[in-house]
Amino acid sequence: MQTDLLCSLIPLFPLIGFAINGLGFRKVPASLVGPISSAAALASFAVSLMLFSGFSGQPVKATLFDWISVGSLHINFSFQIDQLSLLMLLIVTGVGSLIHIYSIGYMKHDEGFGKFMAFLNLFLFFMLLLVTGSNYVIMFIGWEGVGLCSYLLIGFWNKNVNYNNAARKAFVMNRIGDLGFLLGIFLLITTFGSVEYTDIFEQATRFAVGDKMILAITLLLFVGAMGKSAQIPLYTWLPDAMAGPTPVSALIHAATMVTAGIYMIVRSNVLYTLSPVTLEVIGVIAIATAILAASIGLLQNDIKKVLAYSTVSQLGYMFLGLSVAAYSSGMFHVITHAFFKALLFLGAGSVIHAMSDEQDIRNMGGLRKHLPLTFITFLLGTIAIAGIPPFAGFFSKDEILAHVFLHNKALWGLGLVGSAMTSFYMFRLLFLTFFGEFRGTEAQRHHLHESPATMTLPLIVLAVLSVAGGLLNLPGGGWLSHFMEPLFAGSAQVSPEAFGHEIDHSTEYMLMGISTAVAIGSAIAAYVVYISRHAVPAPESAERSGIAKLVYNKYFVDELYEIAIVRPIRALGDALYNFGEFIIDGIVNGVAWIVRAASAQLRLLQSGSIGFYVFAMVFSIAVIVIVRFFVRF
Repeated sequence: MQTDLLCSLIPLFPLIGFAINGLGFRKVPASLVGPISSAAALASFAVSLMLFSGFSGQPVKATLFDWISVGSLHINFSFQIDQLSLLMLLIVTGVGSLIHIYSIGYMKHDEGFGKFMAFLNLFLFFMLLLVTGSNYVIMFIGWEGVGLCSYLLIGFWNKNVNYNNAARKAFVMNRIGDLGFLLGIFLLITTFGSVEYTDIFEQATRFAVGDKMILAITLLLFVGAMGKSAQIPLYTWLPDAMAGPTPVSALIHAATMVTAGIYMIVRSNVLYTLSPVTLEVIGVIAIATAILAASIGLLQNDIKKVLAYSTVSQLGYMFLGLSVAAYSSGMFHVITHAFFKALLFLGAGSVIHAMSDEQDIRNMGGLRKHLPLTFITFLLGTIAIAGIPPFAGFFSKDEILAHVFLHNKALWGLGLVGSAMTSFYMFRLLFLTFFGEFRGTEAQRHHLHESPATMTLPLIVLAVLSVAGGLLNLPGGGWLSHFMEPLFAGSAQVSPEAFGHEIDHSTEYMLMGISTAVAIGSAIAAYVVYISRHAVPAPESAERSGIAKLVYNKYFVDELYEIAIVRPIRALGDALYNFGEFIIDGIVNGVAWIVRAASAQLRLLQSGSIGFYVFAMVFSIAVIVIVRFFVRF
């Protein structure tokens, strides 16, 4: 009973915060809005810690009530607490709480502050439903809920048409993926007669590896993951999501929405282990996404856009780990990425705050003197994401690449290329932002100042986690791998060979050395280009040609989608509209016109003249008599 209560309280606290600030955002004093919203997130984090500390190692299911019963299908509104949900709870509520606190300093002067904090709480509520639900339907409710909240938050400054377009783009592209996810759930019901994780995974162990129905289910579920976690071809919404306030970028890109696809696959690991073809598809799409996004990040000049493409690339690495059945490694990178990417986005927000909303790194430079704390924490986050030891990103990324090396040497080589590009564009961002001479305006120079404590405190906490996060899963079988091991018992049962690969220490050390050398080499290359040679990216109006033009314009993917998909759909819509207007409406309106015209003539018969009525009666009788006696049928 105590577990049921605690499970209910975790999503309930953010929902209460949303109700208070959302219903009363015009009446609740601005001084109370931030504390109420942050207290709700921190309360959920505290309860999550209580569940984690009291966890016995055995999954616990808390059923609140029977929800849907149709024939033999029974769907409960229930929560499941196990190793995976506990990890996600701690990440979502922990990092989410820091972002809530940061938002107090970043958004307090905005006229919609109360509404913004209410939306953050609502986002947290749906994300917690997603990760705690005991079945795919509850997961889908949270899945759709975070999609709705992302629309509200990305387009929060809705007086800007471009921001509204970005929000709409995110909403539409997520709906495409969600359709695949929904069809996958329908197939699960058809195949297993249930949506409960425990029921499905128990039955799945009796299926043969390569079963066609499992293949169809996993591919459809992966389509949902492609949309939510921004994989090719459904990735273009994520960079545009930078239209939202910076805390939104951190919340969506770090620990919550974009990791939903990773969580879903790790949760469904038995099904994916049963379908090697799906895993191969995931691997190809993942490495393509990682390389494509990393290459685009090399030439971006918007500080948030660089980090956005970095997120897309890092998500590719997470899926790459999952594609070789290294599920715990994928989750390890989810955790470390939550630390350093939240740190980097919030650090970027601190820079933007100091620069009077300037986001172009070509107009920055020398900021380490004016924002020392932001610089130090941003530097630590950069080293972490670049994969330089002994920071968190090194251990998680190296673990993924080691598993990929055992599975496919070509994928490992491409992964190493992506890692080199990551290190280069992140240090490029660091050097252009914090080193050299200031390139902004005099008004911006006078405005430069370190952010308030509500913004810098989360930076410090995340910086510590970015440095020490690798301790969670040190090479050789760390705590995280052992903690998550029971989650993969079904996968080990259906395909023992998928978990039978062990890397020898000499190979592991060699791979670690190569990975480190590549990361450091790329950082040195960025230093030579942007510090020693004082290179500054060309202005927006500069002419570019060849590969530089292609990469700078993001391979013209958005333009390709516009030509190949958006315009044909609009043309089809216009054609159907015209067909409806001129054909369908013409037929309906034509019938109405005929009836109206005929009625206008027939009503003339109702003249009110008795003589005419007598004549009409006699004439009708005569016609009847003639027809009856003289016309033969």
